[in-house]
Amino acid sequence: MNKKAIHYYITCVTDFAEEYKMSIKDAFLYLKKYNGVQFLMENYEIEHTLSKEDTLKALSRIARKNGGRLI
Repeated sequence: MNKKAIHYYITCVTDFAEEYKMSIKDAFLYLKKYNGVQFLMENYEIEHTLSKEDTLKALSRIARKNGGRLI
């Protein structure tokens, strides 16, 4: 894993936390539980080229699809 990818994952989790008014730790645990982190890792090459809004929407959809009820 390269430094740019790690920075991107951290940024996405932080943005998700801000968007949904939660701590960064809670956002990470939520995204990990509902496959958001896995999605980011598997789709980094595409996702990092998209807007923040598009990425947050994708994370929300993935979490909802996998049982998340936050959103």
